[in-house]
Amino acid sequence: MVCTIAVNIMKRIISLYLFLLLCIPVVSYAKLKMPGILGDNMVLQRNSSVMIWGHSSCGGNISVNASWSDKSIESQCDGDGNWDIVLNTPDAGGPFTIIVRDNDSSIIFENVMTGEVWLCSGQSNMEMPMKGYPNQPVDDAIDCIVEADTSIPIRIFNVNRKTSLKPEYDCTSSWQTNNPETVAQTSAVAYFFAKKLYSTLKVPVGIIIASWGGTPIESWVNKNTLEKFPLYDLSFLDTGILPNKPHYCPTTLYNGMLSPIVGYGIKGFLWYQGEANRNRPDNYRKVQAAFAGMLRDLWHNPEMPFYYVQIAPYNYDDPDGLSAAKFREGQMKNIEEIGNAGMAVTLDIGDASCIHPAQKEEVGNRLAYMALYNEYGYTAFDPFPPIYDSYEVRNDCIRVRFKVGPQGLAPYGAPLVEGFEIAGKDRKFYPATAVIIRENGGNTIDVRSEEVKKPVAVRYGFKNVSKASLYNCFGIPASPFRTDNWPD
Repeated sequence: MVCTIAVNIMKRIISLYLFLLLCIPVVSYAKLKMPGILGDNMVLQRNSSVMIWGHSSCGGNISVNASWSDKSIESQCDGDGNWDIVLNTPDAGGPFTIIVRDNDSSIIFENVMTGEVWLCSGQSNMEMPMKGYPNQPVDDAIDCIVEADTSIPIRIFNVNRKTSLKPEYDCTSSWQTNNPETVAQTSAVAYFFAKKLYSTLKVPVGIIIASWGGTPIESWVNKNTLEKFPLYDLSFLDTGILPNKPHYCPTTLYNGMLSPIVGYGIKGFLWYQGEANRNRPDNYRKVQAAFAGMLRDLWHNPEMPFYYVQIAPYNYDDPDGLSAAKFREGQMKNIEEIGNAGMAVTLDIGDASCIHPAQKEEVGNRLAYMALYNEYGYTAFDPFPPIYDSYEVRNDCIRVRFKVGPQGLAPYGAPLVEGFEIAGKDRKFYPATAVIIRENGGNTIDVRSEEVKKPVAVRYGFKNVSKASLYNCFGIPASPFRTDNWPD
């Protein structure tokens, strides 16, 4: 009897003890923390010195061990517990393991690859996923989705949407492998770019995608850069309160989506944005150049490649209007102003009734062709659009010279080039006949019209909606242009 009573008392004591344990709040004692951009499945830029960084609440020593090396890299936390280490990466390969340790804990990153890493950003045409938007498909998307395979080392980091008044340290995203579910949700332009790079280079490719539909360029630019432009009121940053629709406000997307990945080793930058700034072409041209400079400063790489997409034809207000044409003109002029830059022309793949053209593979491929040519030594072709260079009036004709590769210009299937207009002193433009002159490299075109006996100006494709008819000999369309600067 005594034994039974003792056993019951012991059971009650244990039950009470367990109950008290459940009532005690759980406290996390994790001491080593690292940002989301560093994680399992990531791709590190090959043959490079990449930064690994984090925070340790216990301070002291930090060590990093990568499985491709026998050496341990050491660092010290600063007074706030922050630290960073520069890690030298090998040639393309993997999977590797990286172990990060402080005095009391460790973090292990697995399935890490080394290869080529590109940051891709912009608004809805960059954001448009492989699965498309409602009633707006992506051509050939189904093949990319069903053929996605984790054995193909394309890795994807989709930065979660976030706005902020101040630069953020971290984001909650993570690296994903090449599987159908992830590819369906991933930027079609960025994925097609990565797919072309992988199929050509045969190395792992990582794409970091930070995009948000409808957003203007100033949302993606940091405060220090925008302070140079009096157009932008940045006083709201000191109020502590985000305005309505904060993703349209200056700096908010840089703070929330780009700042957390600054410093992660990348090869270059892809940019598809501009529709939201269409009505301010002169300002955009300056801000875009400053934006490219900002990125190069932040990544400490003054020659970092910057490839972007010229906005496609679309019936914004009037198909014959000039707002989008003037914007494309500024984008064209920025090629030289930005330096080590390239522009993918989309004059031939736009859709006057849909601002999100379906032919995203051509866009991704054209960006990849420029990268392959400039960054990876594939120079047996000409990936760049013919660009207007100069003109000369010759009696009833205007001869236009282009910057184009040694194969020259091509009408692609027609003896005459359509889309040219010519005007006299009355500034009235008439459709013109344009013929490629084969002498001297085939880089000139003679333009004339029976309606204009003494021409003074010529335009090509210079409208909101226009069709491409002029290409280089590798099928890359020429940029629209004008020789005048007349107002509407």
